[in-house]
Amino acid sequence: MKVWVDCTAAAHPLVLRPIIERLEARGDEVFITAREYGQTVGILDRLGMHYEVVGEHGGASKWSKGRAVEKRSRALAKLVWAKRPELALAHGSVDLAVVSWTLRLPSVQMQDYEFAKLQRNIAFRAAHRVLAPDAIPVDRLRKLGAKPKKLVRYPGLKEEYYLADFVPDQGIIGDLGLDRNKVITVVRPPPETSEYHAPNDLYAATVRRLAEADGEVQAVIIPRTVEQGEAARALDAPNLLIPEQAIDAQSLIACADLVVSAGGTMNREAVALGTPVYTTFSGKMGGVDEVLIHEDRLRVLTDPAELPLRKRTDPVGVLNPRDPEFLVEAVLGAVALYA
Repeated sequence: MKVWVDCTAAAHPLVLRPIIERLEARGDEVFITAREYGQTVGILDRLGMHYEVVGEHGGASKWSKGRAVEKRSRALAKLVWAKRPELALAHGSVDLAVVSWTLRLPSVQMQDYEFAKLQRNIAFRAAHRVLAPDAIPVDRLRKLGAKPKKLVRYPGLKEEYYLADFVPDQGIIGDLGLDRNKVITVVRPPPETSEYHAPNDLYAATVRRLAEADGEVQAVIIPRTVEQGEAARALDAPNLLIPEQAIDAQSLIACADLVVSAGGTMNREAVALGTPVYTTFSGKMGGVDEVLIHEDRLRVLTDPAELPLRKRTDPVGVLNPRDPEFLVEAVLGAVALYA
């Protein structure tokens, strides 16, 4: 079977890698397309995955997003039509949803955040199968078009599946020139170009707090966009490191003492790896994070002065690895639904 996979954000190569590897091990042929956005292409390169770049992110406005979807979908449709896949797979790609629906191609959408409503409505309604965590209430998913017939709810976090075979590289600390005696903190800026982003001042205040703790703290800021990287470098704080290219963020998180992130995936990677993590996310809290907050595995930061800047001594590694084969079988089930 030939399978098309579309990666449109930095998390997607990580999430989809174990599924792709298992499909290929079965003898299936997988081809990957990627959108030029943030560190998506850099992470694909770091993972050694072959891909073809098609299009780029449209920016923050709804008009520019719509125009980018139209332009990229047209380009993808030509490519996909020529390759004739039998199944399409993505983690929330609206472009894949549009092309798959147009070409009558069975498609699978994974997603673990339910409040990007326009994107989810398009992706879920076009999909033949939707994979989502069981922490998200069914009624929220149903309203977005994930009807019971197409919905597969998986236990735990998506991060527990793609990190199942993960062995942290503790050499990342030396590679980045970090001092193990200092409090190593990983910082992820907010998703400023996303539909669900709601502005607040927490990120800037957190960075100021960390910069003022020079001598005690080293913080690695992992930007989503070129602009965010440039803004962080402009602070000219000696204890703030902003990598120029995609890094092994999962190893860094595993070895870090603290994570402060306005994003979903990096927060949940920290939870999966047992690293203390605080969220500065300002949008509507999704079902997965609601559960993690209730269980005190994820904490909401309201005041950067409250950050516990101390070294941790916990074991480094995945706390609760899960077998990705469950996801593979769910993906393949879409073909049977379409038949």
